[in-house]
Amino acid sequence: MASHNVNQYTNQKAIAVSAKLCDRLYHLIEGFKIMPQTTTTVTSCVKPVEELRSVEISFEDHEFYAGQKLVASITHDDDLTQPWIVMVNAEEIHRANTFKRCHSYITWHYQRGTLPIQEEETPAATTGNEIMVQIADECEKYGFEILNDGIYDHDRKLGEVGCTNSRWWVIRATSVHQQKVPCDSAREAVWVLSMVELTQPSREELLNKPFDELTPQEWERLREYQPLIERELVAA
Repeated sequence: MASHNVNQYTNQKAIAVSAKLCDRLYHLIEGFKIMPQTTTTVTSCVKPVEELRSVEISFEDHEFYAGQKLVASITHDDDLTQPWIVMVNAEEIHRANTFKRCHSYITWHYQRGTLPIQEEETPAATTGNEIMVQIADECEKYGFEILNDGIYDHDRKLGEVGCTNSRWWVIRATSVHQQKVPCDSAREAVWVLSMVELTQPSREELLNKPFDELTPQEWERLREYQPLIERELVAA
């Protein structure tokens, strides 16, 4: 009987201890505050590659733009080991043995904001004398002659080159409507004339051409055609 009472007392005490423990745990859990999760926005310092676009000026010269702003340029010289050059503000900042490596250099540094900032260029006004000097320099490369009415290759007129409001243009002598074709530079304009096919215009083309635009050589050809024209009129 005494043993039964002891066991009952022990069980009651254990239950009381468990109740207190549960009560303490409840209050601990109730008072525990879970910190709300916050979303952290990470701003990347890398700019999208798509912002850069390459403009080919010539085989050896390329310009890179972000929108309408010039970022850098690539050019080429006669160095045997590293001929390709990255230029910013007309200064060399990198050399490589291939164009692709220069391209990667510009892209990598532009993305990370470590590329030197290209300053805005102020276009200089081009005088008439400067225009003629540029045209003469380019014509000399091809052996062309500049006369009052245009550019000639020996006795053959190729056309005209000029610059109006800082915009270069070229007119081919073979153009029916004598339309000005826009160009980027005197070099490109004279190169266009160098590509003119040196074919003789037909008789019909000469007859349809205004008399004041005929060259002495073309007048001579028309005089050669005159007997044939008279024979055609008699036959008609």
